[in-house]
Amino acid sequence: MLDLTIAAPEAPDLAPDAIVVRIAERRRLTDRIDEFVLVAADGAPLPAWTPGAHIDLGLPGGPGLSNGLVRQYSLCSDPGDLASYRVAIDRRDDGRGGSRAARAALTPGSETWISPPRNHFPLVRALQYVFVAAGVGITPILALAAEARRSGRPWRVIYTARSRDDLAYGDVLRAWAPDRVTLHASRADGRLALDRELAGLPRGTAVYACGPAGLLDDVEAACAQQPAVDAFVERFSQRSLDTREDRPFEVSLALSGATFRVPPGCSVLEAVERRGVVVPSSCREGMCGTCETGVVSGEVDHRDSVLTPEERAENESMMICVSRCASGRLVLEL
Repeated sequence: MLDLTIAAPEAPDLAPDAIVVRIAERRRLTDRIDEFVLVAADGAPLPAWTPGAHIDLGLPGGPGLSNGLVRQYSLCSDPGDLASYRVAIDRRDDGRGGSRAARAALTPGSETWISPPRNHFPLVRALQYVFVAAGVGITPILALAAEARRSGRPWRVIYTARSRDDLAYGDVLRAWAPDRVTLHASRADGRLALDRELAGLPRGTAVYACGPAGLLDDVEAACAQQPAVDAFVERFSQRSLDTREDRPFEVSLALSGATFRVPPGCSVLEAVERRGVVVPSSCREGMCGTCETGVVSGEVDHRDSVLTPEERAENESMMICVSRCASGRLVLEL
């Protein structure tokens, strides 16, 4: 009998806690979005997680692709079911290769590796919740909205896509409570008026949003005008950074004793790697939190999308893939 099982790509040395998983199921949700069900290759339960969490997913190379791609995907399954994880991947042609690699290589029966879940987008306690999503941004929102529903607190979902056929999981949401779910098709309905949808929110409302930059900017603007309304956003890509004023600075590694300068145009992560120091990393855009490193001394110029304002003020860690030094010298726990 011919064995067509594809071996899992080797997990990088940077991820000693990587979990080998098998693709148990793959199905098309929309013309652009595929869903993948992942189970542990050894049949063991997968690690526990909370709504809003994501995983690193190892993606084998395909035609015209380099091997060893790692991308982050939100979990959209039931946190109570640790027999499997579910992720949905947008089959974009304008991304960084992850979508093409997934489409080419992640077939039922094939194996790959994942990281344990991490959560930088958790559901906070609030009096009520409003969830806003566009396209594949529904993936973290689906799990968050399900948790809000279980909590018994008021909740509402606003979900937009180009057409009705592009609303992945729209039928799932409507089945929960059709009066609490707004499904919007921009081609037919025009631009979603978030200033109107989010107007007059009661104090103590938490608004969660995931989608393209324009949508998230609109959400933040609408919430900023209202007292005691908190906005939490998860971005597909890092905001554009103005690097024109970047200056060189000195970095010392507390554990190895090395000291070096980081010039403009070079990240701390790149400078550290050039000196042979291995630091776990993935997105290199300040979004996934993999490269978070402890700060012994020095003031950090935080440029990531992971740390909260309170965590930034504590100045105890930084994402060394994007953040820099605001004081001339940093001492890091490396």
